[in-house]
Amino acid sequence: MTEDPSPAALEAAHCWERDDRVPGRPGMTAFRRRTRLHHAAWREARGHPIGTQPIAPRPGDTTRLVGSRLPLDYARATGANFLTPGALAAVRARMAAKEAHQVLSAQRVWADLLWSEAMAVNLFGDLAADLDLADQAVHAWWPDAPGRVVAVRFAHSPGRLDLDYIGNLSTFEAAFILDIEDGSSGIVAVAARYHEHTRRHLPKPTRLSRYLHVAERAGVFGEEAIEAVNGTDLLVTWLGHLLLLSMLQHPSGDWSWGRFVMLHPAGNTDFVDAACRYGALLTDRSTFGAMTLEDLLATDALPPATSSAVRDRYLGAPTGQVARVS
Repeated sequence: MTEDPSPAALEAAHCWERDDRVPGRPGMTAFRRRTRLHHAAWREARGHPIGTQPIAPRPGDTTRLVGSRLPLDYARATGANFLTPGALAAVRARMAAKEAHQVLSAQRVWADLLWSEAMAVNLFGDLAADLDLADQAVHAWWPDAPGRVVAVRFAHSPGRLDLDYIGNLSTFEAAFILDIEDGSSGIVAVAARYHEHTRRHLPKPTRLSRYLHVAERAGVFGEEAIEAVNGTDLLVTWLGHLLLLSMLQHPSGDWSWGRFVMLHPAGNTDFVDAACRYGALLTDRSTFGAMTLEDLLATDALPPATSSAVRDRYLGAPTGQVARVS
């Protein structure tokens, strides 16, 4: 996925989407268009039918074809958005176990080939069914993580709208729960980003005081950090990190170790840049990390068939031809 697709190629594949344009960032626009076109080609090569906007049309709706989507009923019946039996089992289990106050777009999980929550399940679904393999993988990716993996969760929050955390709806795309020898728990909380681009966000004024309290108590932010994240394109990253930090501050004392990890393709320059800028705001980076999808796969911690399928689907590169990022 290196060449910029032409408008004609995008239109022919039903991949010309106005929302893929990121004003002022032509490289990011090109990345979003390439990935959408690649997923349409991936779908066609496997004989899957094309989906629509809206994903689930109602009688009388005006619809249009979208090359990077599947028809919803077909997607639910076949699980075609998921690359391995383990991933399909993991997403079915997650959909059957609703978390309190969850905001989870089931339609997109099943039918949108670009959806990052589905990518997280494709990456880590096999690990959910094999905790020995999950433990090996986590310690290959984050060697300093203590304890042993005892659970893999998806679209997970320890407590949405709970002020013992941060009182909002922030969610981790994936979470590895660790059992530590002293009886406490640890977590690697993964924020998976694929086709998205960064956007400016404002915090809700009613919640800002709680955010600032968690940030101050954590003691990991530099003097200019709050100004740099508040109302900027780093706010969502900050809130994800704050959710992790609030777990370490929880009154129960259950959580003694944690890391919030941004995971994205190297080609998503928005999140490469955001991870660098956010990391520079920290005086202590032990609870924050960033990793490219390419580097995660290069460890060979996933089963070979899974790794190959993920590369083909999300990077458009055959096994062994992965761009490494320093």
